[in-house]
Amino acid sequence: MAITAQMVKELREKTGAGMMDCKKALTQTDGDMEKAIDYLRENGIAKAAKKADRIAAEGLTFIATEGDHAVLLEVNCETDFVTKNDQFKTLLNDLAQHILTNKPANVEEALEQKINGDQTVGEYINAAIAKIGEKISLRRFALASKENNQAFGAYTHGGGRIGVLALLDGTTDAELGKDVAMHIAAVNPRYVSRDAVAAEEVEREREVLKTQALNEGKPENIVEKMVEGRLGKFFEEICLLEQSFIKDPDQKVKKYVSDKGASVVNFVRYEVGEGMEKREDNFVDEVMSQVKK
Repeated sequence: MAITAQMVKELREKTGAGMMDCKKALTQTDGDMEKAIDYLRENGIAKAAKKADRIAAEGLTFIATEGDHAVLLEVNCETDFVTKNDQFKTLLNDLAQHILTNKPANVEEALEQKINGDQTVGEYINAAIAKIGEKISLRRFALASKENNQAFGAYTHGGGRIGVLALLDGTTDAELGKDVAMHIAAVNPRYVSRDAVAAEEVEREREVLKTQALNEGKPENIVEKMVEGRLGKFFEEICLLEQSFIKDPDQKVKKYVSDKGASVVNFVRYEVGEGMEKREDNFVDEVMSQVKK
Protein backbone atom coordinates (compact mmCIF):
# COMPACT_ATOMS: atom_id res chain seq x y z
CA MET A 1 0.00 0.00 0.00
CA ALA A 2 1.28 3.47 -0.86
CA ILE A 3 2.07 5.56 2.23
CA THR A 4 0.85 9.13 1.79
CA ALA A 5 2.05 12.29 3.50
CA GLN A 6 -1.41 12.67 5.04
CA MET A 7 -1.14 9.23 6.67
CA VAL A 8 2.25 10.10 8.11
CA LYS A 9 0.90 13.41 9.42
CA GLU A 10 -2.07 11.70 11.07
CA LEU A 11 0.10 9.10 12.77
CA ARG A 12 2.50 11.76 13.93
CA GLU A 13 -0.33 13.76 15.49
CA LYS A 14 -1.65 10.67 17.26
CA THR A 15 1.67 9.52 18.68
CA GLY A 16 4.01 12.49 18.71
CA ALA A 17 6.66 10.34 17.05
CA GLY A 18 9.05 11.66 14.40
CA MET A 19 8.12 11.79 10.72
CA MET A 20 10.59 9.10 9.63
CA ASP A 21 9.54 6.82 12.49
CA CYS A 22 5.88 7.24 11.46
CA LYS A 23 6.65 6.48 7.83
CA LYS A 24 8.59 3.37 8.83
CA ALA A 25 5.77 2.21 11.12
CA LEU A 26 3.18 2.61 8.35
CA THR A 27 5.42 0.81 5.88
CA GLN A 28 5.96 -2.07 8.27
CA THR A 29 2.21 -2.42 8.91
CA ASP A 30 1.08 -1.89 5.29
CA GLY A 31 -0.66 1.37 6.13
CA ASP A 32 -2.77 0.05 9.01
CA MET A 33 -3.04 3.05 11.36
CA GLU A 34 -3.85 1.09 14.54
CA LYS A 35 -1.13 -1.46 13.90
CA ALA A 36 1.28 1.39 13.19
CA ILE A 37 0.44 2.95 16.56
CA ASP A 38 1.06 -0.42 18.23
CA TYR A 39 4.34 -0.74 16.33
CA LEU A 40 5.53 2.64 17.64
CA ARG A 41 4.46 1.79 21.19
CA GLU A 42 6.11 -1.62 21.07
CA ASN A 43 9.35 -0.02 19.96
CA GLY A 44 9.12 2.65 22.63
CA ILE A 45 8.96 5.45 20.09
CA ALA A 46 5.50 6.84 20.87
CA LYS A 47 6.15 6.81 24.58
CA ALA A 48 9.56 8.39 24.11
CA ALA A 49 8.12 11.19 21.98
CA LYS A 50 5.68 12.17 24.72
CA LYS A 51 8.64 12.63 27.09
CA ALA A 52 10.65 14.72 24.65
CA ASP A 53 9.83 18.05 26.32
CA ARG A 54 10.81 16.91 29.79
CA ILE A 55 14.00 18.19 31.38
CA ALA A 56 16.71 15.56 31.68
CA ALA A 57 19.55 17.15 33.63
CA GLU A 58 20.45 14.20 35.84
CA GLY A 59 22.45 11.22 34.64
CA LEU A 60 25.98 9.82 34.67
CA THR A 61 29.30 10.08 32.94
CA PHE A 62 30.98 6.87 31.85
CA ILE A 63 34.46 5.96 30.62
CA ALA A 64 35.42 2.92 28.56
CA THR A 65 38.85 2.00 27.22
CA GLU A 66 39.86 -0.60 24.70
CA GLY A 67 43.51 -0.91 23.72
CA ASP A 68 44.74 2.46 22.46
CA HIS A 69 41.28 4.05 22.40
CA ALA A 70 39.02 5.52 25.07
CA VAL A 71 35.71 7.33 25.30
CA LEU A 72 34.10 9.59 27.89
CA LEU A 73 30.36 10.13 27.52
CA GLU A 74 27.45 11.74 29.36
CA VAL A 75 23.96 10.25 29.28
CA ASN A 76 21.15 12.23 30.88
CA CYS A 77 17.90 11.21 32.52
CA GLU A 78 15.24 12.98 34.59
CA THR A 79 15.94 11.72 38.11
CA ASP A 80 18.97 10.55 40.06
CA PHE A 81 17.01 7.43 41.00
CA VAL A 82 17.23 6.09 37.45
CA THR A 83 21.04 6.23 37.48
CA LYS A 84 21.00 3.34 39.95
CA ASN A 85 18.91 1.22 37.55
CA ASP A 86 20.80 -1.75 36.07
CA GLN A 87 19.15 -1.13 32.69
CA PHE A 88 20.51 2.42 32.68
CA LYS A 89 24.01 1.18 33.53
CA THR A 90 23.78 -1.40 30.73
CA LEU A 91 22.75 1.38 28.35
CA LEU A 92 25.83 3.41 29.33
CA ASN A 93 28.14 0.50 28.66
CA ASP A 94 26.47 -0.42 25.36
CA LEU A 95 26.66 3.17 24.09
CA ALA A 96 30.30 3.47 25.13
CA GLN A 97 31.24 0.23 23.38
CA HIS A 98 29.36 1.27 20.25
CA ILE A 99 31.11 4.65 20.10
CA LEU A 100 34.52 3.04 20.70
CA THR A 101 33.93 0.61 17.85
CA ASN A 102 32.25 2.91 15.31
CA LYS A 103 33.84 6.25 16.24
CA PRO A 104 31.05 8.60 15.10
CA ALA A 105 32.00 12.24 14.55
CA ASN A 106 29.21 13.59 16.76
CA VAL A 107 26.04 12.67 18.65
CA GLU A 108 23.82 13.15 15.59
CA GLU A 109 25.88 10.68 13.60
CA ALA A 110 25.96 8.24 16.50
CA LEU A 111 22.16 8.23 16.82
CA GLU A 112 21.78 7.22 13.17
CA GLN A 113 24.27 4.34 13.31
CA LYS A 114 23.11 0.74 13.66
CA ILE A 115 23.71 -0.84 17.04
CA ASN A 116 21.59 -4.02 17.07
CA GLY A 117 20.98 -5.33 13.58
CA ASP A 118 18.48 -2.93 12.00
CA GLN A 119 18.06 -0.88 15.19
CA THR A 120 19.71 2.52 15.32
CA VAL A 121 21.27 3.98 18.44
CA GLY A 122 18.38 6.45 18.61
CA GLU A 123 15.86 3.61 18.49
CA TYR A 124 17.83 1.69 21.09
CA ILE A 125 17.66 4.68 23.45
CA ASN A 126 13.92 5.03 22.77
CA ALA A 127 13.42 1.39 23.69
CA ALA A 128 15.25 2.04 26.96
CA ILE A 129 12.97 5.03 27.60
CA ALA A 130 9.94 2.77 27.19
CA LYS A 131 11.32 0.31 29.74
CA ILE A 132 12.70 2.77 32.27
CA GLY A 133 9.94 5.37 31.97
CA GLU A 134 12.01 8.55 31.81
CA LYS A 135 13.45 10.75 29.13
CA ILE A 136 17.02 9.62 28.39
CA SER A 137 19.47 11.27 26.02
CA LEU A 138 23.05 10.85 24.86
CA ARG A 139 24.26 14.39 25.45
CA ARG A 140 27.92 14.31 24.43
CA PHE A 141 31.03 12.20 24.15
CA ALA A 142 34.77 12.59 23.59
CA LEU A 143 37.02 10.01 21.93
CA ALA A 144 40.74 9.77 22.60
CA SER A 145 43.59 7.71 21.15
CA LYS A 146 47.06 7.12 22.54
CA GLU A 147 50.35 6.22 20.92
CA ASN A 148 53.49 4.49 22.18
CA ASN A 149 54.74 5.86 25.51
CA GLN A 150 51.44 7.56 26.26
CA ALA A 151 48.82 6.84 28.91
CA PHE A 152 45.18 7.63 29.56
CA GLY A 153 44.14 9.22 32.81
CA ALA A 154 40.61 7.99 33.56
CA TYR A 155 38.61 8.93 36.64
CA THR A 156 34.94 9.21 37.61
CA HIS A 157 33.80 10.85 40.82
CA GLY A 158 30.60 10.61 42.79
CA GLY A 159 29.53 7.42 41.08
CA GLY A 160 29.80 9.14 37.72
CA ARG A 161 28.62 12.67 38.46
CA ILE A 162 32.00 13.90 37.17
CA GLY A 163 34.10 12.14 34.55
CA VAL A 164 37.61 13.02 33.37
CA LEU A 165 39.62 11.57 30.51
CA ALA A 166 43.19 12.85 30.18
CA LEU A 167 46.06 11.95 27.87
CA LEU A 168 49.66 11.98 29.11
CA ASP A 169 52.81 11.76 27.02
CA GLY A 170 56.17 10.32 28.05
CA THR A 171 54.72 7.63 30.30
CA THR A 172 52.65 4.46 30.28
CA ASP A 173 51.77 4.81 33.97
CA ALA A 174 47.96 4.66 34.17
CA GLU A 175 48.09 5.45 37.91
CA LEU A 176 49.90 8.72 37.21
CA GLY A 177 47.22 9.48 34.63
CA LYS A 178 44.51 8.70 37.16
CA ASP A 179 46.13 11.04 39.72
CA VAL A 180 46.09 13.87 37.19
CA ALA A 181 42.48 13.09 36.21
CA MET A 182 41.49 13.08 39.89
CA HIS A 183 43.02 16.54 40.30
CA ILE A 184 41.11 17.79 37.24
CA ALA A 185 37.87 16.41 38.65
CA ALA A 186 38.41 18.20 41.95
CA VAL A 187 39.81 21.56 40.81
CA ASN A 188 38.13 21.94 37.40
CA PRO A 189 40.79 23.71 35.32
CA ARG A 190 39.73 24.97 31.90
CA TYR A 191 43.05 24.70 30.06
CA VAL A 192 46.20 22.58 30.20
CA SER A 193 48.59 25.53 30.24
CA ARG A 194 48.61 29.30 29.92
CA ASP A 195 49.68 28.94 26.29
CA ALA A 196 46.25 27.47 25.57
CA VAL A 197 44.39 30.55 26.84
CA ALA A 198 43.23 32.83 24.04
CA ALA A 199 45.05 36.16 23.86
CA GLU A 200 41.69 37.96 23.88
CA GLU A 201 40.73 36.32 27.19
CA VAL A 202 44.06 37.25 28.77
CA GLU A 203 43.78 40.84 27.57
CA ARG A 204 40.23 41.12 28.87
CA GLU A 205 41.33 39.87 32.29
CA ARG A 206 44.30 42.24 32.24
CA GLU A 207 42.00 45.22 31.61
CA VAL A 208 39.65 44.15 34.42
CA LEU A 209 42.54 43.78 36.86
CA LYS A 210 43.99 47.14 35.82
CA THR A 211 40.66 48.88 36.41
CA GLN A 212 40.32 47.16 39.79
CA ALA A 213 43.77 48.33 40.86
CA LEU A 214 43.10 51.92 39.77
CA ASN A 215 39.74 51.91 41.58
CA GLU A 216 41.57 50.76 44.70
CA GLY A 217 43.59 53.98 44.48
CA LYS A 218 46.87 52.32 43.58
CA PRO A 219 49.48 54.60 41.97
CA GLU A 220 49.65 54.20 38.21
CA ASN A 221 53.39 53.56 38.27
CA ILE A 222 52.91 50.26 40.17
CA VAL A 223 49.59 49.17 38.63
CA GLU A 224 51.27 47.29 35.79
CA LYS A 225 53.36 45.20 38.18
CA MET A 226 50.30 44.50 40.30
CA VAL A 227 48.32 43.42 37.26
CA GLU A 228 51.01 40.96 36.16
CA GLY A 229 51.11 39.50 39.65
CA ARG A 230 47.36 39.08 39.73
CA LEU A 231 47.39 37.56 36.25
CA GLY A 232 49.52 34.81 37.73
CA LYS A 233 46.70 34.03 40.15
CA PHE A 234 44.27 34.06 37.22
CA PHE A 235 46.33 31.45 35.38
CA GLU A 236 46.54 29.34 38.55
CA GLU A 237 42.76 29.24 38.69
CA ILE A 238 42.17 28.12 35.11
CA CYS A 239 45.34 26.29 33.96
CA LEU A 240 46.05 22.73 35.08
CA LEU A 241 49.85 22.93 35.02
CA GLU A 242 49.85 26.13 37.10
CA GLN A 243 47.79 24.63 39.93
CA SER A 244 48.99 23.17 43.22
CA PHE A 245 48.63 19.41 42.97
CA ILE A 246 45.85 18.15 45.27
CA LYS A 247 47.89 15.13 46.47
CA ASP A 248 50.97 17.28 47.13
CA PRO A 249 50.05 20.98 47.46
CA ASP A 250 53.70 21.98 47.88
CA GLN A 251 54.34 21.48 44.16
CA LYS A 252 52.60 22.42 40.95
CA VAL A 253 50.99 19.84 38.69
CA LYS A 254 53.59 20.63 36.01
CA LYS A 255 56.49 19.72 38.32
CA TYR A 256 54.74 16.64 39.70
CA VAL A 257 54.21 15.27 36.20
CA SER A 258 57.54 16.37 34.70
CA ASP A 259 59.49 14.81 37.60
CA LYS A 260 58.11 11.50 36.34
CA GLY A 261 59.24 12.26 32.80
CA ALA A 262 55.70 12.98 31.56
CA SER A 263 53.58 15.84 30.24
CA VAL A 264 49.86 16.45 29.86
CA VAL A 265 48.67 16.53 26.26
CA ASN A 266 45.00 17.33 26.84
CA PHE A 267 41.96 16.46 28.93
CA VAL A 268 38.16 16.47 28.86
CA ARG A 269 36.06 16.98 32.00
CA TYR A 270 32.30 16.39 32.07
CA GLU A 271 30.07 17.23 35.01
CA VAL A 272 26.54 15.93 34.71
CA GLY A 273 24.03 18.62 33.80
CA GLU A 274 26.52 21.50 33.64
CA GLY A 275 25.10 24.31 31.55
CA MET A 276 21.66 22.71 31.37
CA GLU A 277 18.37 23.96 32.67
CA LYS A 278 17.52 22.18 35.91
CA ARG A 279 14.02 21.18 36.84
CA GLU A 280 12.73 22.92 39.96
CA ASP A 281 10.11 20.73 41.58
CA ASN A 282 7.56 22.26 43.91
CA PHE A 283 6.86 19.48 46.42
CA VAL A 284 3.63 21.03 47.73
CA ASP A 285 2.21 21.45 44.22
CA GLU A 286 3.22 17.91 43.36
CA VAL A 287 1.42 16.47 46.40
CA MET A 288 -1.67 18.56 45.76
CA SER A 289 -1.80 17.43 42.14
CA GLN A 290 -1.76 13.81 43.30
CA VAL A 291 -4.51 14.50 45.85
CA LYS A 292 -6.71 16.03 43.16
CA LYS A 293 -6.27 12.95 41.00
